[in-house]
Amino acid sequence: MLDKDVKDSYNRSAGTMRGDQTTFGTKLTNEDSNDPNTHTDIHNRINIDYNGITKSPSMEEVHNWQREHIKTNDQSKEGYPMNVIIDPAMREMYQVVHDSGLTNVFDRFSQQQPIQCKFCIEGLSCQLCANGPCRISDKVPRGTCGVDAHTMVARNFVYRHVTIGTSANIFHCHQAARTLKAAGEHPESGLKIRDPEKLKKYADMAGLNANQPIEKLAVEFAQWVINDIHSPYHIHSKAVEAFAPTRRKDLWRKLGLFPGGGYSEVAYAQTRCMTNFTSEPTEFLMDSVRLGVANEYQGLFLLDIIQEILMGTQEIVKKQQNMGLLKENMINVVTNGHMPLLAHVAIDLASTDECQQRAKSIGADGIQILGHVCEGQQLINYEGMHNQKGYGGQEGEWLSQEYLLATGAVDLFMFDYNCTVPTMPLYAKRFGTKLLSTHPVIQLQGTETLDFIPEKMKEQAEKALDMAFEAFKKRKSENRKVYIPPHKSDCMVGFSTESVKKALGGSFKPLIDQIANGNIRGIATIVGCTTARYGQGGSNIFKITKGLIENNILVLSGGCTSSVMEYTGLTNPNAADECGEGLKAVCKQLGIPPVLSYGACVDIGKMTHTAKELADALNVDTNKLPLVIGAPEYLEQKAVADACTAVALGWLVHIAPVPSITGSDVVVKTLTETTESLGLGKVVVELDAEKTIKIYVDHIEKKRKELGLN
Repeated sequence: MLDKDVKDSYNRSAGTMRGDQTTFGTKLTNEDSNDPNTHTDIHNRINIDYNGITKSPSMEEVHNWQREHIKTNDQSKEGYPMNVIIDPAMREMYQVVHDSGLTNVFDRFSQQQPIQCKFCIEGLSCQLCANGPCRISDKVPRGTCGVDAHTMVARNFVYRHVTIGTSANIFHCHQAARTLKAAGEHPESGLKIRDPEKLKKYADMAGLNANQPIEKLAVEFAQWVINDIHSPYHIHSKAVEAFAPTRRKDLWRKLGLFPGGGYSEVAYAQTRCMTNFTSEPTEFLMDSVRLGVANEYQGLFLLDIIQEILMGTQEIVKKQQNMGLLKENMINVVTNGHMPLLAHVAIDLASTDECQQRAKSIGADGIQILGHVCEGQQLINYEGMHNQKGYGGQEGEWLSQEYLLATGAVDLFMFDYNCTVPTMPLYAKRFGTKLLSTHPVIQLQGTETLDFIPEKMKEQAEKALDMAFEAFKKRKSENRKVYIPPHKSDCMVGFSTESVKKALGGSFKPLIDQIANGNIRGIATIVGCTTARYGQGGSNIFKITKGLIENNILVLSGGCTSSVMEYTGLTNPNAADECGEGLKAVCKQLGIPPVLSYGACVDIGKMTHTAKELADALNVDTNKLPLVIGAPEYLEQKAVADACTAVALGWLVHIAPVPSITGSDVVVKTLTETTESLGLGKVVVELDAEKTIKIYVDHIEKKRKELGLN
């Protein structure tokens, strides 16, 4: 059979299965691909006009508009997306990109609305076997294999969301441990151990000898972490044993939720998801909670600890955020993702006089490295990074990355994982940005990828900076147009368990006293992503947070929500004036904002650490705290895994938009009622901001009453 006949037979057979004798693949054109090599005329075809847009006013006027805007409840389909984009820089750049006809995230959301599948929205579709895809409805209550709606929804929940999210966070921790090990074994790598005392503290908690040379201890602790991640699922995790709250561990043992090695736990859970294996829906949901425990202690918590050992513990400080930090005559490097391991070595190099002089020798004013998405939120917090000459500040949330490249001012966009959108190669080609993946786990079309070799990190960082120098020279030689929205927000950042305790004089007692006397009613963590949906785009996060601080609830932020807090002014100490009288007095006394930015979405691990210490100080279990976990614009699998962590720790978790679980009343009842009856947390879904605020306030008041706080 000829190659052509093979292809024809494939299309013919696939068309038969579709039922219309054709396939979608035969209809695709070069314009439908993200491969930049198929868009040879993109410079000529996409005309960019930086002048024909409505420019945003000053930041003071922007902040006033943001506050009036959310009062009008005008975040609906009409006027979308400008009525949900509240970042002034993104408002300008969306107009530029949209008017040019370039594909972009908000326009793609609008295009998807007529065709988004209601079965998938409710979790009632399955593609696990060749008898499918199957969809369940009131007329067809079972899939071909016989699976009912409850099993299908629960299985999709753990398979499509929780296992992926958990494995991503544990993989991140594994890479951080590899890097710490290289820092101990290979001083030529450019890696440093910036917080040796933290290394000693947690190595001692792990049962290691903390009195040995620091390089040897780094290797031993890193290997301890790696070994625990790789241990079998049936052997209890040493990390969970060492770092989790005692009362929680007892409960997890009783309920069969104490995990083993993280990678093995993911494999076990995915095996149960195979066609015609487990059909008891509650088993899948309990697997999800068990994975949530591994997600925290073999993922989020340990990777936070390791990255701070390498980059310096978080430090409360005033910094700046947004696109106005780009400079036309600087070599602008943006590092994107969640794993700033290569980036922090690059910042070390860029901060040297030699590197800055090299930049000036080619006509630049210097070179700066700016963070974006969660990677940027980490860099802006670490004291070993944000005080260096080569560091430029934090750019924005994940929704803004296409618009960021459209400024024409970004010379190198380096990224690891995740939240680098697939269209970036098209933007890079159109605007002259060089793309570089710094880890093979993420690869984009037409983009160079570095292998992740911690032992050679200095060499790899030098290569990345060389690419930035060449890209700047090309930008200048071609005299390319550049437009940088001038907006910058002043923000206070760097909050963590250690930095907050230090600011309080070495103890959480002053915070507990303020909670006890009612000035602070409780704490809400507003974490996770932003979404492109109607009513969201950052506006839902902002509206909920405003309502919480007005009700004297202190807010901790992490993830892309931190960017929202920054460009709306809520991480500025001046925002104390927008609080209820009790929280206002506390913020004024301490000189802090009512929103404490803990940094990235992975820094949720630090928030749980803070909660544990508060619970220990009160001598109660974590589920007794006046605390709510909120992800008002969650996006992807890691957020769902993090929600399962919160359920494992006994907290109320608010999620919006609605996760794909509503196709089964059994699944909904289990997550909203049954788990709480077992001493775990529960999940609440609510889209309306005003109702969400009331849910948070009522739950916190309920917990205050249980603690005897009037």
